[in-house]
Amino acid sequence: MAVTRFGVSLEEELLKALDEYVRENSFSNRSQAIRFLVEKNLVEHKWKCDNLVAGAITLVYNLNKKDLRAKLLDVQTEYQDVILSSQLFHINPDNCLEIVAVKGPSFKLTNLADQLIAVKGIQHGKLIMSKVG
Repeated sequence: MAVTRFGVSLEEELLKALDEYVRENSFSNRSQAIRFLVEKNLVEHKWKCDNLVAGAITLVYNLNKKDLRAKLLDVQTEYQDVILSSQLFHINPDNCLEIVAVKGPSFKLTNLADQLIAVKGIQHGKLIMSKVG
């Protein structure tokens, strides 16, 4: 893909914040960071428009929590039309990482993620979505 150069004017404080963002996220330069931020903004806008997106819901939880897996499976059953796959990884004898691959309208994927993350016993959860096509 061809790259087009253009100039950007920023206040000094905003430029310092951009440089810090570049360092914190290990971007090689400002252009890479700006590209990432623009793409992220476009994807988030697409989510709000309820367009078709694909993504992954990551969950970290303790396998020993009573009925936790059953509750997660109950929620996933309600959304089987948007779940592509689910995979469970054992992090250690007690904890696991579950990744649920999803594809569908952004509002539906957000609702699914919110319900899964809200299950009592989930230590961490996050939804990541990307535009499709």
